[in-house]
Amino acid sequence: MKYALKYPKMVLAISLLITAAFFIVMRQNSRMETDLDDYMPQNHPDFVYSNKAEEWFNIKDGIIIAIENRNGIYNTSTLEKVESLTKKLQGMEEIEKDDVTSLYTADNIIGTDTGLDVSPFYRKVPQSEEKLTALRINVRDNKMAYERIVSSDETVTVIIAEIGEDTFSQEFYRRLINLAEEYEGPEKLYVAGRPIVEGTMAYLGPRDMKRMVPIVILVIIIVLLMVQRSIKAAIFTLLVVFFSVICVFGLMAAVGVPIYAVSTMIPVMLIAIGVADGIHLYSHLHIFMKADPQADTKTAVSDMLNEMWKPVVMTSVTTAVGFISLLTSEVYPIKYFGLFTAFGVLAAMAFSLFLIPAGLLTFGLPRWKNKNSNTRENENRFLNAIARLVIKHKYFTLVLTALIIIISIFGMTNVWINSSFLDKFEEDSDIVSTDAFINKHFGGTSTLNVILDSENPDAFKKPQILRKIDKLQTDVESSLQVVGSSFALTDYLERMNKVMHADSAKYDVIPESKELVAQYLLLYEMSGDPENLWKVVDYNYQKANLTFQLKSDNSIALNRAIDKIEEYKPDLEKSGVTVNYAGSGYKALIFTDLILEGQIKSLIISLAIVVLLLSLMFKNAMAGIIGSVPITITAVISFGVMGLLNIPLSTTTALLSSIAIGIGIDYAVHFIERYKIYAAETGDPQLTGHKTMQHSGRAIVFNALVVISGFLVLLTSVFPPNRALGALVSMNMFTSFLGTVTVMYLLLRLSNIFFKQREKEL
Repeated sequence: MKYALKYPKMVLAISLLITAAFFIVMRQNSRMETDLDDYMPQNHPDFVYSNKAEEWFNIKDGIIIAIENRNGIYNTSTLEKVESLTKKLQGMEEIEKDDVTSLYTADNIIGTDTGLDVSPFYRKVPQSEEKLTALRINVRDNKMAYERIVSSDETVTVIIAEIGEDTFSQEFYRRLINLAEEYEGPEKLYVAGRPIVEGTMAYLGPRDMKRMVPIVILVIIIVLLMVQRSIKAAIFTLLVVFFSVICVFGLMAAVGVPIYAVSTMIPVMLIAIGVADGIHLYSHLHIFMKADPQADTKTAVSDMLNEMWKPVVMTSVTTAVGFISLLTSEVYPIKYFGLFTAFGVLAAMAFSLFLIPAGLLTFGLPRWKNKNSNTRENENRFLNAIARLVIKHKYFTLVLTALIIIISIFGMTNVWINSSFLDKFEEDSDIVSTDAFINKHFGGTSTLNVILDSENPDAFKKPQILRKIDKLQTDVESSLQVVGSSFALTDYLERMNKVMHADSAKYDVIPESKELVAQYLLLYEMSGDPENLWKVVDYNYQKANLTFQLKSDNSIALNRAIDKIEEYKPDLEKSGVTVNYAGSGYKALIFTDLILEGQIKSLIISLAIVVLLLSLMFKNAMAGIIGSVPITITAVISFGVMGLLNIPLSTTTALLSSIAIGIGIDYAVHFIERYKIYAAETGDPQLTGHKTMQHSGRAIVFNALVVISGFLVLLTSVFPPNRALGALVSMNMFTSFLGTVTVMYLLLRLSNIFFKQREKEL
């Protein structure tokens, strides 16, 4: 730091060069990772199994295009559009021809004099009323198509195009939307499906954040100018944040780490944490200049560094350690988030301790005017009033705090995890409305794949096992409203058994014998496309894929379905069949659980490390415990409010505990450090509290005001998760501030720790 005092211009030049170098690397090599599969820990057992199952059964996510004709879809014009649209989808390079299912391509299994015939419902679009009526009857009679491809009111039909991994792109999405628009009128077309929702979220989420962050920064600048009352101070405080953010993303680009959706939270973290150092440095400088207005620039800056370098380093190290604890997460984007945010925090520390002093020495001290001194005094009176009230009503303060914690813990019991991507959009948005429309008319846009596995070849030709699967399907569909339909080998066999018995409803059941099942399957393999069969069972009939369609992709719906399915697990195991799960919906559920698990683990670890570091820094274990109180209270209240207000834990909100620790620990360290200094100087607890409130308390208020004002801007975001983020960050800031100047201050007074040390030293 002495170099900053001795060679300020050189320090400024080096800071600019380093930042410029990172900026060039960032511009040239940064890339956004939108493929959600790349977020998943591919070596996790559930993901390994799911990936295998997806390969066994060619499980892919489907894009759904619904065609609505309110006068009914059974007319020549609408059916021609279904045929034409199907062919155009089959011609797209992103889609394999056999992966498009529509009324034009779906197999219709019928019985003939010689056996089975498997052919499309129509090869040429029916032109006469008679043929249209025949088509309607055929579809109504086939439960593999009725209410799956054509709605029960016969006004909507769907085309499902399955796409592989790494296929979806915004350009592909735009082509799909443009294609659908070509077929509008009088029909109305809707485009939905998990790839659409995930891709749109991955695209629009960061874009919305990019749009909002400049507004957040503008508001922060305005509030910084108001509280610091100096353009120079506000500029250098913000430069610290900008430079550290550029260094972070430049380093990510340099080492080849892509920008994940969660990485867009890094600037948010660094704005909240980075401005704190500048505010505390300038606040101390202001107090020093007020006490010694004749001091020259170098003396003032030297005093600022001598008095403040230690708390700035301590807060940065504790905050960085808190983020590094995220390395315990199994999710790579979270690991990278923790690692690079920690780097950003340390970069902000370095810029604060070098760039700000160098800027002061080069461009001069801020010219603070005294015309608002009354306001400042009011702020001081406000903090000292809080201090007096807290001490005067200490038992009430402790009881009230305990009560708030109890209520928050109760709220925490209601916190739920949501893996839904659809819930991240407004309820009245097009994408949600489209999804609701399709869910209303069909089984659901979300899927859960249940993989049944047996060690015995031909296990899934046994009627007793097939009946258990059929019973499972019927029970889950009838008992859970969120489950719209299911599809498995049983549906093929029931259809074949029925048509082979003159379409008698009595035979719409699993065939009686294993031999008959085998005969039907052989007939299908000979008459139809076996590839369709291999989507529900493997070649040796040892593995089967049962697909449930759900009308929601949130965690509650998925967990309810899984809980119901698990009830059948013991019975299936008696027949030698194991039950596992696969598919993108299940992986998203596991992914969210892993994020939460990692957050809880890192929260506990970082709290323990923070207590240890504070104990070492202040050479007092009690100081470490007391210093952790505000961040603990903030984390508990944050999760409690989420539970009470029904705000689910998601990939965004789960990271708030890191903000709570990152921000809260800064407040606590600055406050305790100053309290310790004044305790040693004065030996008077009341005077110590008063002076600490004047010094660190004032800076904490400024810091809280700046960040709360900035993040309240996020309440205007079009995305509910960003609004929740803005509200919760603001609340965390306020809670951390209040917890520091009330409960933590009270505990410092009651414990008397630094005065005991002083007495021993004397």
